[in-house]
Parts: sequence; structure tokens; C-alpha cells
Amino acid sequence: MDRVVLRTKRDVITFVNDHPTGSSRGRIIALIALGSIFIDAYDFTSLAIGLDTMKAELNPTPFQVGTTTSAMAVGALLGAIFGGYLVDKLGRYKLLILDLVLFVVAALGSALSPSIGILILWRFLLGVGVGLDMPAALSLVAEFTRNKDKGKFVNLWQPMWYLATITSAAFVLPLVFLGMGDHMWRWAVGFGAVPALIVLALRFLFADESPMWAAHNLGMGEAVKILRKNFPGTEFEIEEGEEEKEADTRLGRIFESGYRVRSLVVAVVSGFQAVQYFAVGFYLPVIVGLIFGLDVTSIVLGTILLNLFGLVGGGIQPFLTHRYGGRALTLIGCAICVVALIAVGMVDVASAPYLAAMLVGAFIFGHSFGPGSQGKTMATLSYPTDLRGTGTGWAEACSRVGSIGGFYVFPLVVAAVGLSHTMIILAVVPLIIFITVLVARWDPKDVDIEGGSIRPVRVEKGKQVLPR
Repeated sequence: MDRVVLRTKRDVITFVNDHPTGSSRGRIIALIALGSIFIDAYDFTSLAIGLDTMKAELNPTPFQVGTTTSAMAVGALLGAIFGGYLVDKLGRYKLLILDLVLFVVAALGSALSPSIGILILWRFLLGVGVGLDMPAALSLVAEFTRNKDKGKFVNLWQPMWYLATITSAAFVLPLVFLGMGDHMWRWAVGFGAVPALIVLALRFLFADESPMWAAHNLGMGEAVKILRKNFPGTEFEIEEGEEEKEADTRLGRIFESGYRVRSLVVAVVSGFQAVQYFAVGFYLPVIVGLIFGLDVTSIVLGTILLNLFGLVGGGIQPFLTHRYGGRALTLIGCAICVVALIAVGMVDVASAPYLAAMLVGAFIFGHSFGPGSQGKTMATLSYPTDLRGTGTGWAEACSRVGSIGGFYVFPLVVAAVGLSHTMIILAVVPLIIFITVLVARWDPKDVDIEGGSIRPVRVEKGKQVLPR
């Protein structure tokens, strides 16, 4: 049995990051944490597919429709502002349990809403859960995986998102054929409680607090207890080391000189990718209807097929992140998005609907391959353990500001200038991301995020000893 000597909290981080194989149990915990990303995406997109049936049943005003579709984003913005800080102060595990309970209750509350006002309230609470969840889930993923696997596992959130959007559309398709379409939105929204309950049960059974966070906030003893559960073939020994400062989780730290550039890049990528996704991705059923007509079956099938482009793009990029870095993927993805959006705007949709649909699919592919995935991953990998929750909360807040803009701007611009001109205007968004990332040149790849150089583990008298 290997014996590892730990002197400081940095040793705990180094052990997990540099472990030659990683923890198999830790990878399971990471995947369970990613399960909530599926729930986040499902809850965000489930209402879109049944929006027409919701309007027919509850008779909302245009303002109420806009408020309903953006209520989750507003809640997520508030949840992210406070959630990132709470994740660093209270721990990843507590927040993950709290937000899943909120997901279950709010999904059922939304499905049973008797009026548009009550629906808006429950959608807002769902959003608060999303805002709390993203920093906690992605931080936990990063802190249970070794350096070689971090980018891959964190980036799995993107294909998980598109899998959820496809599931939400696929779930309502049988309802149409069974003649239950009049209440389609209630079934679609309420079903979100099912995966939330499953993930909640898995977290109770398998999940742990992050050993990295525990080392910073609960002491070396608690961190070692977690390590022993997740690395059963290793015996850990604590030796007294240098006295360490208490973790500084102030929000202002991410704007200090050492973090300012990365925080700018994180804000631009997270915020503007959300603008383009929620202007196009969320309104895919509307776009499909504008291209092919308003037949419900065609809209649902078209939405599923176009989201498959996102599943492919999002499924490829996790395996390229470690080798090429998030910056390169962002630049490539943004270039695809710019070209695709301009091309859609130049195509005569009426005479070439399938070409227009393929170009929209190309945009979805480019988005999920580059800026979409890096909108959260770059933040997760850009901050050290004691700031990771705060940094990802900052990214999530920027993302929700962008999503609110996308929710509101797209329908207004389409109504004013039409679909083709709207797509050309939207091409400015990925262009802004491209220029920012090109000029700023920040990439967490091959950077020691925790600070200081990490020397190889050495052996003393049969013991594996981490560096001072």
C-alpha cells in the first residue's frame, strides 16, 4: 500500500491533480455532479417546446410571455451572484443537495400552476436553483479529477445540455400522438422533477464534499477522510507543515491584477455565448416553424434534429480540450458561428428551407464545439480552489445577463426585420467573442492555476512525500 505524507492543503490539491490514474470513485462523483447540468438544461428548454399550448391555456399578455420565458434566467442570475460565494463558503456538497430539492419542488409547482403569475414565480425559483447549482456542480467535477482529465470531464456539461434539450423535445412527441397536446407544456415542465429525484438519490448514496475545498475550510483531517474513501489503495499521513492563511473568498479578488484578464475573458465568453444560444438555441422551435411551417410534429422533429448538431459538437470537444486548450476551441467555434449565421441570413428560406436548416445546425455545432462549452469550462479551470466557486458564479451571472438579453432581443428583432436579417445581426455576437479571446490570449491550459510550480512527488524511506 502506498503511503503519502501531507503537510499542507496545497499537498491535497497536488495529490488529486497529479495522481497517475485518478480516482474511479471520484469520476463517478463527477458524473453524478454533471447530472444536474442535464436537469438545468431540461428545465430551461422544456417550456419552449410547449410555449404555444401554454399561451392557449393561460392567455398571457405578450409582456407576460416574455417574463415567463426569462423568469428562470433572472432567478439564475440572482442565484449565481450569491451562489458562487456560498459554494466557496459553505461547500460544494451542501449546495448541490439544496438546489436539487428546489428543482423537484419548483418543477412540480410549475406544472401545476393555475395562473401565469404562479408559473412565473415557480420558474423564477427554478432559476435560483440553476444559479446555485452551476458553480457547485462544476467546481466538484474539477476537484475530483486529475489535471489530465479536468478539461474533458468539465466539458462534458455541454453534450449533457444538448442531450437534455433533445430529451425535452422527444418526451412531448408521444403526447402529440396520444392527443394530450393541449396540456403539453405541463407534462414537459413537470417531467423535470423525475431526473432531479434520480440525481438527488445518487448524490445521497455516492457524493462527497470536495477534498480540495475541505482542506481549505475544514482542515487536513477532514480532507484526509475524503481522500481515504476515494483512494482506497493509499494510506495518508499528516505531518505538521507551515501555518497557512485562511482562504480568501472575496468576490473582489477575481478583479485584482493577477485575475483581471482571465475574469474579463470569462465574462465575455460566458455572457455573449449565452446571448447567441438563447437567441437561437432556445427559440429553435420558433425558427423551425418559420422555416418549415407550424405543424407541431414537424417543429418537434426539426428541433430534435437540429439539437443533434449540438450533441455532436459538444461530444467531440471534451476530448480535444486537454490537447488544444479552451482558447483554440473557442476561436474555431466562433469562426464557424459567424460564417453560419451570415450564410443563413443570405439564403432564401422560402426556396431553400433545408439548406437554411443545415446552416442553423452548423451554427449549433460551432456554438457547442467552442464558445458554448467554454462559457462555463473556462471559468471552472481559470481559478484556484479557494476562488473556484466565486469565479464560476461570476461566469454564471454574466451568462444569465446574456441569456436575458437573448430571450428578449431575438423575438423583438425578428418581428422588426425578419429572420434573415436577424441572423446577420447576431453574427456580431460570436465575432465579439472571437476578437476578445484572440487579443486577450488567456488560456488555462498548462497553467498552474493553484499558484506556484509543482515539483514531482518524491519518495523518502518508502513513503510518497509531496513537496513543501
